[in-house]
Amino acid sequence: MQNKGQLSRRQILAAAGFIGLATLTGCGSGEDGGDSKDLSKKQNGAMKEYRAGQQFKAAKPLSFSLLHNNNPVYPTKSDWLFWKEVTKRTGITLKPVDVPLADYEKKRSVLIGAGDAPFLIPKTYHPSEVAFVSSGAILPVSEYVHLMPNFRAKVEKWKLEPELDSIRQSDGKYYLLPGLHEKAKSGYSLSFRTDILEKHGLSLPTTWDEVYDVLKALKQEYPDKYPWTDRWSGNTPFPCGALFSYLGQAYGVKSGWTYTNVTFDSKAKKFVFNGATDSYRQMIEYLRKLVAEKLLDPESFTQQDDQALQKLLAEKSYVISANPQVLVQEYRYNLQKQVKGSKIEMVPVPLGPAGPVILGGTRLENGIMISSKALESDTFVAMMQFVDWLWYSDEGQVFCKWGVEGVTYTESGGKYRLKPGISLMGSDPDAPKDLQKNYGFFNGVFTYGGSWTLVSSNFSPDEQKFQDAMTQRSELPIDPAHPLQSVEQEQATLWDTPLRDHVTQNTLKFVLGKRPLSEWDDYVTELKAKNMDQLVDLHNKAYERFKKENG
Repeated sequence: MQNKGQLSRRQILAAAGFIGLATLTGCGSGEDGGDSKDLSKKQNGAMKEYRAGQQFKAAKPLSFSLLHNNNPVYPTKSDWLFWKEVTKRTGITLKPVDVPLADYEKKRSVLIGAGDAPFLIPKTYHPSEVAFVSSGAILPVSEYVHLMPNFRAKVEKWKLEPELDSIRQSDGKYYLLPGLHEKAKSGYSLSFRTDILEKHGLSLPTTWDEVYDVLKALKQEYPDKYPWTDRWSGNTPFPCGALFSYLGQAYGVKSGWTYTNVTFDSKAKKFVFNGATDSYRQMIEYLRKLVAEKLLDPESFTQQDDQALQKLLAEKSYVISANPQVLVQEYRYNLQKQVKGSKIEMVPVPLGPAGPVILGGTRLENGIMISSKALESDTFVAMMQFVDWLWYSDEGQVFCKWGVEGVTYTESGGKYRLKPGISLMGSDPDAPKDLQKNYGFFNGVFTYGGSWTLVSSNFSPDEQKFQDAMTQRSELPIDPAHPLQSVEQEQATLWDTPLRDHVTQNTLKFVLGKRPLSEWDDYVTELKAKNMDQLVDLHNKAYERFKKENG
């Protein structure tokens, strides 16, 4: 049966531009793309001929509840132009249920568990949705994408089917409408004080071997300093989450923020345990060498971001992890105030044994869950059309990001410019207005994904240079779909956390020299005692099963 469903999904995606009477009334295969439930009584306010690229406008005024992640950087305001303009353009009034950023995931779980969740539940990162599948509290949204022509058009145009397959559950359906990216976007890498490098005749490194050489040379010039101190350890279970993430891809492994216990070995054509692979060990060996030779500050793995920043500003170190925002707003801005003639630049992620690659699967971003209660509403079809327009149409995405043309921005030849007096993330520190704080645009609940032209439309020159280099690299293969059945998922969850904790703790011990790398085999034996092999077997069985059932 699922094999038939897979075919119907492909047929639906291939016919991405078609929306006719059959889809609106819910006629279809009963599988993924055509829902067998009768939607003819759920069209209150819906457009009868809604197509990709068309402005959605409800046939009558409607309102929908939305779980809203209240970001302390731009706290929610009821008078945001965003809310008013959404209603003006679409006829839909959004009713946000505000939840503080720090409590978002916990509060979301409580609301869903109590049956009190709003219809729209955005800002959900896969696999968070998996916890709500077995209860039936959220919809298998893949059954309703036939109502979403913009979503389907982008999936087809950007060939995102493999990514969507990777988030399907054991029933062949997916329960999250993810943000869709045309291209994978890299976020983090190393930054170097280029004025210091120039002073000593050093060049910006392009490989991890060259990073070592540069650090070694800096250590010789400044023997009482650690050339590199790092950050992004305080708010993550994985110390130096950013560093391990981008260093890991140089070795072809998922690490740091991207770490997963089980990963696919494309040569062996089977799943293996990530934290026990030779590539993972080689990555650890590299960092151990840096710490042992006092090239990398051992406090990097425990200190708060502010401490790392203060060391950089006090010139106790010259190298630190960065993303394009902190590079400009924290490092360069503060260094230029404190250190005359200072310059700092971020390099494309240095290359390692895996070559010029970036992690695959990063073209999907956080997305939206839909409460099952929404399907009971007679306005369900209109709601799905609205979601499709606001989050997935080109027009909706430009609106969510930049606001109202002539009011918050101007556009010419694909270039977007904020109106004078409006700042975005510090772009004009003296501006009296802020696009996020005062107007509600560029809100992380609504702004993510889209065409590369749109995604890159707010890049600083630094980020443009960085992303231009990174987008030339090839993506590592995406792990194939291998959804676990609910009983398997429960078992995997029991094994997963202790294994992950053991990997995290021992990664840190190995890197800091608190455990010698000669004990690597003992470490792997300890993982086996924590059901490492059983977990991998579970995933491989699920992989073989899904492959057999879906062709």
